[in-house]
Amino acid sequence: MHPFEIAVPDDVLDDLSDRLARSRLLNDSPRRPATGMTAAYLAELVEAWRVFDWRTREKQLNREPQFLADVDGTRLHFVHRRAQGADAPAVLLMHGWPHTFALQLDLARLLPDFHVVAPSFPGFAFSEPYDGTMTEKVMADMMHALMTDVLGYERYLVYGEDISANVSDLIASEHPDQIAGILVTHAHFGTDEEREALDDPEARAFFDRLAATGGPDGAYAHLQATRPDTLAAALNDSPVGLLAWITEKLAEWSDTPAGEPAGVERRIARERILTEATIYWATQTIASSFRPYFDRGVDAVIAPVEVPAVVAIQRHEHDYPEVLARAFYRDLRSFERLSEGGHFAAAEVPQALSERLRLLADEAGLMAAEVAERPVR
Repeated sequence: MHPFEIAVPDDVLDDLSDRLARSRLLNDSPRRPATGMTAAYLAELVEAWRVFDWRTREKQLNREPQFLADVDGTRLHFVHRRAQGADAPAVLLMHGWPHTFALQLDLARLLPDFHVVAPSFPGFAFSEPYDGTMTEKVMADMMHALMTDVLGYERYLVYGEDISANVSDLIASEHPDQIAGILVTHAHFGTDEEREALDDPEARAFFDRLAATGGPDGAYAHLQATRPDTLAAALNDSPVGLLAWITEKLAEWSDTPAGEPAGVERRIARERILTEATIYWATQTIASSFRPYFDRGVDAVIAPVEVPAVVAIQRHEHDYPEVLARAFYRDLRSFERLSEGGHFAAAEVPQALSERLRLLADEAGLMAAEVAERPVR
């Protein structure tokens, strides 16, 4: 393990600036869908990106203690913020898609009394791609190995969202002796077979609602799972295309008004959107970020989680049934529906999540200095 600092080469930034200056933007299509990116907002973001002060943002990111470590043959990047006390609770904060570790940092900064680890998944940001089939099981094993074998934590809390939600569930399910508790904003869905077997009316209504919008809303995932390299070739070559693809998801899934993509900035500031886009562009990781989609295969059955759980449903899945949470999270200490904050809860409502992590740590007995950090190897 060794320290790491972000240093995007000047020629990469110069090339990005040139490409943005030569952008060929389109008008909105006739009868365009009510959702998705608009030509006006995209043009506004492109101009903002063209003059974006990346060097200042880079310095801000480099104030975070960052490291690279070899985990099962893959070099992983992660932020590791240590609390002053060695016996402070430890927490693993995982990102999803299309965001990176950078979008989790506001939450990390609100936890100065925790040891916080915010990793980049393999093939995201500054982590190497995994040389194999990157299933949720592989990601779970690597994240757990980072926390235990590399960083030496005997017990820790875990949080995941989007593609890391199942990873979080897997870690908690498979390592109950080392996971002190799990914070959940994207609660467990189960496999297709498990969902089809449900006879609870509320649960059926929830999944029927998702299925009704799954066609158009899930088009991005279908494309990333079936034609990843074709899509990646376009996005890796066009910063405007990359920006549109990423921002559309940030806008559609955050707790902002439908059909108003610019409203995303009420939850995720423009600087943070451009930071995500610049990280993807500079690292050329959009292709490898698709790996969880086309490597996923059939959903694995995850055994119920027995460790203490705090469930705070984000508004993108506001009608998730409590009965499902109680069936899967067997030691459920709290269930609620967040009054605000969507898919990217750690970025949108970091204060709310920091409070719930403290609740979880207290419920798990960690605030009484139960977790100790081993010497880092």
